[in-house]
Amino acid sequence: MTLRLGRHTFDDDATLMMAIVNRTPDSFYDRGATWAEDKAFERVSLVVEQGAEVVDIGGIKAAPGVEIDAAEEKSRVVDFVARVRETYPGLVISVDTWRAEVGDAVCAAGADVLNDAWGGADPELVDVAARHDVALICTHTGGATPRTRPYRVEYDDVVRSAIEDTVGYAERALAAGVARESLVIDPAHDFGKNTFHSLEVTRRLGEMVATGWPVLVSLSNKDFVGETLDRPVGERLTGTLAATAICAMAGARIYRVHEVPETRETVDMAWTIAGRRRPVRAIRGLQ
Repeated sequence: MTLRLGRHTFDDDATLMMAIVNRTPDSFYDRGATWAEDKAFERVSLVVEQGAEVVDIGGIKAAPGVEIDAAEEKSRVVDFVARVRETYPGLVISVDTWRAEVGDAVCAAGADVLNDAWGGADPELVDVAARHDVALICTHTGGATPRTRPYRVEYDDVVRSAIEDTVGYAERALAAGVARESLVIDPAHDFGKNTFHSLEVTRRLGEMVATGWPVLVSLSNKDFVGETLDRPVGERLTGTLAATAICAMAGARIYRVHEVPETRETVDMAWTIAGRRRPVRAIRGLQ
């Protein structure tokens, strides 16, 4: 299916790198390295040069912490979105927010995608996406409250729950007027899940792909990787790329990442092995 992210369209054989840009002073991975606006803009410039098709701009870290209201969140992302849009008209701009108020403001500033990492916590977000004709990422969190950590979460079947919740969210968005080709589902590794849940979702991602909705995965340096390999943040690249290869073989379309070139090569190799992509050149044994 042709994928439409705001003003941009992509063929059904395209995989996309969504580079993370945090406008926060306390993100788990970069520890505020892109908190200052100019540093965040340098990050955008770098990932564009590295080939990212999408940037995902966030104004609040996912973990518990200082309360950030909608006004403060908007102050961190709205003007920045406008600056990125003016400089990079061909770039897909996503904003990581669950709030309809923030979503409305960033779409007016030029965002193409609303990445709702908290699974529809604000039911009005679908109306915002429909009104602005932008894409919406529909995630599975098991009903978790935004900015809370999972605690003894249980599922009869975590993959079935992920499929039912994300497809249900996508269908609600469709009914609200969001275009079918602008809806993406995301199992949301770590969110509302323990490590065994995230591993199960990775192993069975093909079941989500089989729903026919485009699938996004956000694996980069997540805790399920760290716990599996006993590696701290900053030493999880190898594990992240292994999980990425599994999801790529299953057919995930969008990859939310910190490391763009490494992920691109991993995805391209996996898609080529799977027969969805041709080698750039193949002359060995032919000449």
